[in-house]
Amino acid sequence: MSSPDQRTLAPSAQETTLKSAISKAARHLMPMLVILYFVAFLDRTNVGFAEAALRVDRGVSDGAFALGAGIFFIGYALFEVPSNLLLKRFGARFWLARIAITWGIVAAAFAFTTNDTMFTALRFLLGVTEAGLFPGVIMFLSEWFPNKVRVQMFAIFYLAQPFSQMIGAPLSGGLISFGDSLGFARGWQVMFFGEGVLAIVAGIAALFFLTNSPAKAKFLNDSEKSALSDAMALEDHVRTQDGPNGIWRAMANWKVWYFTVIYFALQIAVYGTTFYLPQQVAGLLGKKVGWEVGLVSAIPWLVGLFACYFLGKAAHTLTRRRNWGSLLYIGTGVFILASGWAGANGQPFLGIVFITLAVASFLSVGPITWAYPTAFLTGTAAAAGIGLINSLGNLGGFVAPLMRTGINAAVPTSSGVWGVVSLGVFAFVAAGMVFATKFFKGAKSDELLEQEALAH
Repeated sequence: MSSPDQRTLAPSAQETTLKSAISKAARHLMPMLVILYFVAFLDRTNVGFAEAALRVDRGVSDGAFALGAGIFFIGYALFEVPSNLLLKRFGARFWLARIAITWGIVAAAFAFTTNDTMFTALRFLLGVTEAGLFPGVIMFLSEWFPNKVRVQMFAIFYLAQPFSQMIGAPLSGGLISFGDSLGFARGWQVMFFGEGVLAIVAGIAALFFLTNSPAKAKFLNDSEKSALSDAMALEDHVRTQDGPNGIWRAMANWKVWYFTVIYFALQIAVYGTTFYLPQQVAGLLGKKVGWEVGLVSAIPWLVGLFACYFLGKAAHTLTRRRNWGSLLYIGTGVFILASGWAGANGQPFLGIVFITLAVASFLSVGPITWAYPTAFLTGTAAAAGIGLINSLGNLGGFVAPLMRTGINAAVPTSSGVWGVVSLGVFAFVAAGMVFATKFFKGAKSDELLEQEALAH
């Protein structure tokens, strides 16, 4: 509720206070959230750097690697919605910290992998322990930041992906090279253990840096707490009118399932590319996976970092989100197909360029995609709906490596071009679905967003 002094402020003063609160919240919360997702993305994808070593040292087969890379998302999907509901009950501060600490322990345990079975089991447990981080943060941000700046905050959060690959790729490659020089451990063991410990440290830090709600934020003054709380209360009221109420209605809502399909298509492109990026770059360069391949693999993520931030910041109207979202999905599909063509035709430079553009496209479209469900879901409906979209959508990460490996086995080529081509097709489906939101009936949340855009 607003204080008497707050209610008497002129609209311009109220807006200034709200902007100040948003700015402080972004400075205080976003770095910690980016660090958590940075380490999470690093721990779920660093397996690509250990593929060849695991095959040689522990006899992990190509099939087991593909299954292990994907089975992460089965565990992730099974525990995603329950984890999000528990986050709603216990608060983001405690629950996000718990998630990071437990997945860090499992990530470090990969250093002791001995065979196919252990590798696959640990990948499943990694998914179980990390379940709830991403949708929990999405829900957390939707409770802290108004719709007009939410895509920008999602984009900042998404910067953890390019950071984890831009910094993490050479870090993983460097740890492998360093570990191999020690003599008492394999390089891949040093990489897994060291990066797992990073997650544990990040989880402990989250307990000190995160705050559950604006009303409890010590870094906001009373006027800022009131302004931000009032803005979020208004949006909660609007979302209650637009969307379903309660867990089961959210999980049965057709819009929730609509955006689940879109997110599934996005994850096919993301993980089908990410898991095999080091190998694809190594093939284009004719080099072994190591420091040099790690550095080149960081280039697409560096470009994607800037694209994600600036497009997310600018996508503050409904029309821009729809049009840019459609175009970015089309770009994702086109550039993935083009990277496959370049690899098949011995064009390493063009291959790197197209991979870079594909990464920039799918990174930038992620925050825009999440703006849609968070505009009509709130409360326990948001916990269930966002959890469902992310859990089932992320099954694309399970399907992608198996599909890519299976198609390459069925239609063998030296470049594996048909496996790459299969990834791009889903992005075109997502493009059509995002554009089709133009024909959805008007919603209160859309009207509010357009009013805010006109006011600025």
